[in-house]
Amino acid sequence: MPLLELLRLLGEEIQDPEEESFLLFSQTLPSQNLGFVDAKATSIDLTVAGRDITVQQSPTVLSSNRSEGTTGAVLWRVSPLFADWVSRPENPLFSHSILRSDSLVLELGCGIAGIVGLVLAPRIGRYIATDQEHLLKTLKENISQNSISPRAAKPLKRSRKLTSKLSGQPRGAPNIEVVALDWELSSISSLPDVLGSTSTVDMLIGCDCIYNEALIDPFVRTCTEICELRTRDGQWPPTVCIVAQQLRSPDVFEAWAKAFYESFRFWRLPDEMLHQGLRTDSGYVIHLGVLRQALTGNIQSYGREESQSSL
Repeated sequence: MPLLELLRLLGEEIQDPEEESFLLFSQTLPSQNLGFVDAKATSIDLTVAGRDITVQQSPTVLSSNRSEGTTGAVLWRVSPLFADWVSRPENPLFSHSILRSDSLVLELGCGIAGIVGLVLAPRIGRYIATDQEHLLKTLKENISQNSISPRAAKPLKRSRKLTSKLSGQPRGAPNIEVVALDWELSSISSLPDVLGSTSTVDMLIGCDCIYNEALIDPFVRTCTEICELRTRDGQWPPTVCIVAQQLRSPDVFEAWAKAFYESFRFWRLPDEMLHQGLRTDSGYVIHLGVLRQALTGNIQSYGREESQSSL
């Protein structure tokens, strides 16, 4: 089983969220402030995974007092680093068939840039980028302006609860779907309609979504509910949840780790699986999680198979 083989290679499972927080924040962390690339620029040019990308930002939204979240209006430093890593063909997610040419990936809180989807979507079957509705117009524009793939993709069904007039497929990116999803307000009950006949997600991504304790429980609950769509049907392999984040506050990180631990078994990706910009002392970390109920019995049976094959 490729997933269980990957989990074995990841090393020790996180058993103590407090210890994980202590170990991570004992590193020599660089000073990166909040982690914006440039909070004042209206446009940013950068190269990710060998592609030149121009990101249009909304600094005025970031500095506004609107009730909706504003942090997604600008680009954060970890996003291009994570996008470059996750889209590489030698990535362990590809080499262990977690990601394949027909995979469906959903990203929570993608922000206005859409960088992860831009570089990962050409390598997979379908990518769903989600965030709050007021960010979707700029997100779709950035995806359309930076898309290169003319590949065909089946149109996705629309859900009244999860989509809006701003949702849909950006021009030039037929396998990227933009969907409004607010963790605190939106129901995922209609997500299977958005997913279409597949009805479940192969991989769920949260990139730098953890910076505020108030959002931790809604974020983890949404991750859990999306991953449960596959577990309820007894499908294998289960949905894999990848969480990348900048190490800012030990209290916020520990609160997330404790909440995540309740529903997920999770592992920190080791340095040998990451490139330099994401390794120890970089100020960033990536964890891989799988629902506890999804792994019940499977790891035990896999362990018995391993023991028998070694005899």
